[in-house]
Amino acid sequence: MRVSFRNSLAATFLAVGSLLMPAAVSADGLSGALADAYRNSDLLEQNRYLLRLQDEGVAQQVAGLRPVVSFVASSRWDIPADRQTDRISLQAEMLLYDGGGRRMLRDAARETVLATRQSLVGLEQQVLLDAVTAYMQVWRDSQVVSVRESNVRVITQQLRAAEDRFELGEATSTDVAQAEAQLAQARSALVTAQGNLMISRELFTIAVGRESNGLSGPGALPSLPSTQAEAEAIARQSHPSILSLRHGVESDQLTLAAARTDYGPQISLNASTGFDPAPSATGEGSSTITLQLTQPLYQGGRLTASERVALATLHATEAELNQATREVLQGIGNAFAQIRIASASIETSQQQIRASRLAFEGVQEEAALGARTTLDVLDAEQTLLEARIGRIEAQTSLYTASYRLLSAMGLLTVEHLNLDVPEYDPTAYYDAVSNAPARNLSVQGQRLDSVLDRLGRE
Repeated sequence: MRVSFRNSLAATFLAVGSLLMPAAVSADGLSGALADAYRNSDLLEQNRYLLRLQDEGVAQQVAGLRPVVSFVASSRWDIPADRQTDRISLQAEMLLYDGGGRRMLRDAARETVLATRQSLVGLEQQVLLDAVTAYMQVWRDSQVVSVRESNVRVITQQLRAAEDRFELGEATSTDVAQAEAQLAQARSALVTAQGNLMISRELFTIAVGRESNGLSGPGALPSLPSTQAEAEAIARQSHPSILSLRHGVESDQLTLAAARTDYGPQISLNASTGFDPAPSATGEGSSTITLQLTQPLYQGGRLTASERVALATLHATEAELNQATREVLQGIGNAFAQIRIASASIETSQQQIRASRLAFEGVQEEAALGARTTLDVLDAEQTLLEARIGRIEAQTSLYTASYRLLSAMGLLTVEHLNLDVPEYDPTAYYDAVSNAPARNLSVQGQRLDSVLDRLGRE
């Protein structure tokens, strides 16, 4: 069963690809439209900045593992003694031990970054799929307009022929009226098709970020797995929704473990040095080092509540992962079904077109001999028209379903499609900030400035 489907599908792909090969160099090809959609997407740009927020979350957790150094200047007034005491000091504090809680939170933040990167890939897929849909709708509506225009020309000729036969007494006024009615209907359908094309072009502008320059055709169909099981295996390893939630589960597990360390002790080291800058002071300073152990005994139930929140969040993310996996597999099944339906529709439409064209030509000849009426000719033309439009719609469905299957597998990306557009590197900003550099105080901070300049500051 699989072999027959593979063979028929391959034959259909070759037939459709030959019908839709590019016809003009200056017109928009599908790959060029996808590249521009990726390049011009404000949605992707917005979420790249949101990813940077998560990158900074890692920097904040890294900073929590480092000592905190503060300069403190204080002034105290003793009102009864009418005496002022000034002091300048340098204070440092560092956490030595907390059961590994802060390190776990740092690792959880890193997992959140990886999850957000996969969410960005998911948005990339949606942007590209929207562009495919918009492109194919413009292509479909352009083809339908062309067919409708041809239909108007053919029916106009039939009307003229009916009028000529009526003047010769070979046709009745009914024949002329039927042709006029059919022509009015054809013109109305043409106007509707032109309106649909205008709407699709507006959708193209939104999806691609610019107006269409005319379409050269989508070209060859993408390479796809031959079986649904193969596609599902790829999706489990590649789909951004699944990968994002897997990283989310890892992050939640680390957050839960960190919450449980709050029950244990913390050891911190504090150091301070300072002196009294007043003119009357001796000028001698004082320095202290304090090693402090803190063991929570009672905090009103806050710690257990935090643990329960972390546990519930973990279970919710696990359930979301299971649901997302089911939806991804369902999407693959739907896409395969749509491909089968579209492939079968193309084959039947092509057969119908061949038969309808022969029937139309035969009815025309018979009508010329007086064996057929004008209505018979118009009906034959309508049947041929419907078959041609049916093939156009089936071809559009086949392309859309093929790219939808790529999206369901997690492969509708700039990298996999090898689009001619610079791909955004999500690691550049992360590498610059993940170690929490101090701006203007370190070599890393200076590198961060150069990265911000390259990425573009807002």
